[in-house]
Amino acid sequence: MAKYTELAEDILAHVGGSENVSGLRHCVTRLRFNLKDESLADTEYLQQRDGVVTVVKAGGQYQVVIGNQVPDVYDEVVKVGHLPVGGNTADTEETTAPQGNWFDRFIDVVSNLFQPILGALAAAGILKGITAILAATGMPKNDSVYIVMTAIGDGLFQYLPILLAVTAANKFKMNVYTALAIAGALVYPGLPQLLASAKPFMGLTIQLPTGGYYSTVLPIILAIYVASKIERFMKRHTHDNVKMFFVPMVTIFVTLWLTFLVVGPIANIASDGVGAFFVAIYNMSPILYGFAMGAGWQILVMFGLHWGIVPLIITQIATMGYSPLMAAAALPNFTQTGVLTGVLVKTKEKKVKTGIIPTIISSIFGVTEPAIYGYSLPMKTPFIVSIISSGIVGAYLGYFKVLTYINGGLGIFMYPSYIGPNGNLTGVMHMIIGTILAIVLGFVGMMFVKVPKLYDKSVPAVATSGDQGTSAQVELQSETIKSPLAGKAVALADVADEVFASGAMGQGIAIDPSQGEIVAPTAGEVKILFPTKHAIGFVTENGAELLIHIGMNTVELNGQHFTAHVAQGDHVQAGQKLVSFDVAAIQAAGYPVVTPVIVTNSPQYVAIETTDAPTVTTASDLIFLKK
Repeated sequence: MAKYTELAEDILAHVGGSENVSGLRHCVTRLRFNLKDESLADTEYLQQRDGVVTVVKAGGQYQVVIGNQVPDVYDEVVKVGHLPVGGNTADTEETTAPQGNWFDRFIDVVSNLFQPILGALAAAGILKGITAILAATGMPKNDSVYIVMTAIGDGLFQYLPILLAVTAANKFKMNVYTALAIAGALVYPGLPQLLASAKPFMGLTIQLPTGGYYSTVLPIILAIYVASKIERFMKRHTHDNVKMFFVPMVTIFVTLWLTFLVVGPIANIASDGVGAFFVAIYNMSPILYGFAMGAGWQILVMFGLHWGIVPLIITQIATMGYSPLMAAAALPNFTQTGVLTGVLVKTKEKKVKTGIIPTIISSIFGVTEPAIYGYSLPMKTPFIVSIISSGIVGAYLGYFKVLTYINGGLGIFMYPSYIGPNGNLTGVMHMIIGTILAIVLGFVGMMFVKVPKLYDKSVPAVATSGDQGTSAQVELQSETIKSPLAGKAVALADVADEVFASGAMGQGIAIDPSQGEIVAPTAGEVKILFPTKHAIGFVTENGAELLIHIGMNTVELNGQHFTAHVAQGDHVQAGQKLVSFDVAAIQAAGYPVVTPVIVTNSPQYVAIETTDAPTVTTASDLIFLKK
């Protein structure tokens, strides 16, 4: 049983069970439930329950205040309650939009869709490796054990679009079963072959990517995103009497025809272009080709564009007996092995250390989906290091013009594919050297860069009033904290949120701002900037841990009207601008802007006093801490 399993089960049971939950999110300090019937919740019990600070009913939400353990408790509640990750179970258009540029948003979406299935992916990858071991030890491929093991290992990857349809449906807030119907059509058995021999209808030819949509990622994500928009539109414009069947019928029909008529041809054109491009580069310079192919292979696979290369490789082996195109694309899985091992060594996140081990094992067997989508791509830096390392290894193999002679295994089982005529082992030797180089370059590369946080970046590590330690690696000292914003001083007890008003999160004071600007009250570190930018965790150089929470329930604005001027982990000087916000717009949206400034490690101090001045500026002394 996980650390918070019992607490999560108890909370869920006393809010009326998972069937009473229509939505669940969390912010800095609390679980925010949307309940179908609040009368079913046992508030009195939860308020007395160990692990729960208090319960607040506000803004149509049933808020269970936890403290800085809230992300772990949230994860466990989602798990034991079988609730969708990060969103409402109710049909609603409200979503938390990813922040950042288009690339950041793309990574956010893709990595979120893979998180729920990472365990299964890693397990299937290891099972594929075991199957390869069986073949390597002499088991015939027509043996029933080998056939069943192949199905066990390959089944998930072949029908990956079906799993992604489920996670994408939850992400984009659409009916899961409608999404599954769309995915089922995309991976219909034998569809590519059937369409290839089919007669055009009224001049209409349907083209699928080479190999169809098996094992693909982006087509199903795009299809479900489009389907969610169509479904939402149809629900608004369909009579209730026929909505049950008419909405999914139109959604499935329109989405699939758009996918077959638009996505397929575009993928084919792009794949053909990719194939011609890389062949031209190889003819010009094998070294340049090796670098480009090694560096680009993982990206090509993500977009399904590797099908522009794979058929050429198969054709060359069949007609010439060898292919010069494959070697450079064969080792990026080992650069993933290297970078993930580097992450394992350097990361401080226990959840990453635990989860990353099976993905490393999978990468050794040539299965990189768990590694890429679960860790290196969401973290970005490991993915970049892997790309660069793969390019260098590819250039090495291109320089020696390593040839592939058979379509063989992946990962550690690929080496027989490089045994030349008459048993020549030169190609095998270069592939072994390339493997070592790939792992070393990936690992060493990660030693020279910062390993980003994967799980801890969304919620600040603020202490509750019961915590006795400080996250700052300094000796705690007495100090005076300047005000991080200008405005009217408000006693914490007068704040219209009983969690802050009661001092449950720590002692402090609040400011009713006269202008929308938060500055660093002293030199220190931005421990975290909440994704919605409404809350900042800040640690001073003398060890004080502060939570600056802009307004009440402003997490619901999803970052609207807030602008961040720093990033998590930044070291800042006193007076440096941290966040700006539009006071008038926030108030017009119906949210108070009174901003608590809380010392979350209050128990560490002998005395904490606040200013008695009616108004403050950023030059004013606000909180006095005595150690």
